[in-house]
Amino acid sequence: MAMKLHGLVGSNATFRSMVALIEKDLDFEFVPVDFAAREHKTPQYLARNPFGQVPAFEDGDLKLFESRAISKYVAETYADKGTNLTFNDSKKLAIQTVWMEVEGQKFDPASAKLVWELALKPIFGQTTDDLVVAEFEQKLSQVLDVYERRLTESKFLGGDKFTLADLYHLPNIHYLMATKAKSLFHARPHVGAWCEDILSRPAWLKVVAMLPK
Repeated sequence: MAMKLHGLVGSNATFRSMVALIEKDLDFEFVPVDFAAREHKTPQYLARNPFGQVPAFEDGDLKLFESRAISKYVAETYADKGTNLTFNDSKKLAIQTVWMEVEGQKFDPASAKLVWELALKPIFGQTTDDLVVAEFEQKLSQVLDVYERRLTESKFLGGDKFTLADLYHLPNIHYLMATKAKSLFHARPHVGAWCEDILSRPAWLKVVAMLPK
C-alpha cells in the first residue's frame, strides 16, 4: 500500500510532514482534506487523526498523526533514502534531539502566535493585535538570541548537517519572512544566514510551490 499524507495546503503541520517526505525522496499520495465540508470531523477522518486536525499519515497499515512524529518516523524508518535527517552517533543524536525539543517547547509557541497575528489574521480579514505581537516578538527574540549563539558554534542547530532539528522550523519561518518579524531573524547574522540556507532547500521549494500564487 502506498504512503498517504492527508492534509491541507498551507497548513504548517501538513507542510512539516510533507517536506520530510520529499527530503527522504519517498513516493506518497497527498490527499487534500476539505475543511469547508468539515471532512476533518467525519468518523472516517477521525479514525486517522482523533483530534480532527491535519495531517494524518498512512504507511500501509500504520496510521500516524502529529507532524513531528510523522517526520521522525520517515527519517528513521527510511534512513537509507534521500537526505539523512538524523545522526547515527548517539551523542550527536542526543544533541540533535535537544534542539528538536527546543523547537517544540521554545520556538514554536512564540513563532506560531506571530504567524497567526501577522500572517494569517490579515488573510482572514481579522485585525492584528499589536499588544500580542509585541509580547511574542519579545519572547521570540529571546529564543533567537540563544539560536544566534548556537549557530556561531555549528552551521545547523542539530550539528554540522541539516537534520530534523532544522526541518521542524521551516513552516513558521517561511510565513514570518513575509511579515515585519523578518527583521528579528536578520538582526542576528548567523540566524539570518541559517534561515536563508534552509529556506532555499529544493525540498522546501517544492512544498512552497503548492501555495496559491
